[in-house]
Amino acid sequence: TTNVASHREFLSRRTKKMVDGVEETGFFASDFTLREIKTLRAVQPFPERPHQFDGKFKIPTLEEVIALVKSESKRRHRTIGIYPETKHPTFHQGLGLALEGRLVRILKKAGLDKRRSPVFIQSFEQANLKQLNRMTPVRLVQLVDANDTNAQGDPTYAKPFDRPYDWTVSGRTDLFSYFATNAGLAEIKTYADGIGPWKVYIVGTFANSIVKTTDLIKRAHEHGLLIHTWTFRSEQSRLAIQYGGNPINEYLQFYGLGIDGVFSDFSDTAVTARELFRLAGG
Repeated sequence: TTNVASHREFLSRRTKKMVDGVEETGFFASDFTLREIKTLRAVQPFPERPHQFDGKFKIPTLEEVIALVKSESKRRHRTIGIYPETKHPTFHQGLGLALEGRLVRILKKAGLDKRRSPVFIQSFEQANLKQLNRMTPVRLVQLVDANDTNAQGDPTYAKPFDRPYDWTVSGRTDLFSYFATNAGLAEIKTYADGIGPWKVYIVGTFANSIVKTTDLIKRAHEHGLLIHTWTFRSEQSRLAIQYGGNPINEYLQFYGLGIDGVFSDFSDTAVTARELFRLAGG
């Protein structure tokens, strides 16, 4: 999501690395200094979306994001939270660049290290969430991935979207689907406060059509877990035909099912749908 490929001075940094058991080719943040990253600019990664802001914004540090959030919270007279994800923790630990201690120190310095601080920390891996549970009282969320869906609307699995990579390293053979079972939810409850499944675990789709809904939200709540899902997008190609081309209808379905939170690329639409849901008595 940056213009790094257009910087001739960095072309030699393009390389191949094994990430979560799969070879990836590209530019890796771990091969750059912060000063170098600050010379880059953000770009829109989706070609079908507007690109008028490409190249206009620098890459913020977490500290800068927190400063913005605090400033906007004060200006708007309401609490705004942050939701950092520890990306590929096993990969970064192997590089000697463990994320957990750095994240905890930054949150503590910002005064965001209390149980009810407006912060969630999320991860697709389990071991580092267990580690963070011992390091900070901040609320934690176990992300749940998959590769695709089948004709029954059930998630399907392929590397690297088959299981938490720390499970692969440790020899545990369960798939991400385990987290959606009652046993998996009970296990999450021992170290985290919520579950963050891909949307298809809640509304199963296939070939751009809704096949089924599940009771995952209900069961997560029964286990005392929050449940947040991802990622809502408004393009027609990403909407099930049952939504009639209106992305608000997708949000309304998930709100009606009792979801606690959503990730959206179009937050204005998510908020509009939430207000409509409330006005309708939801």
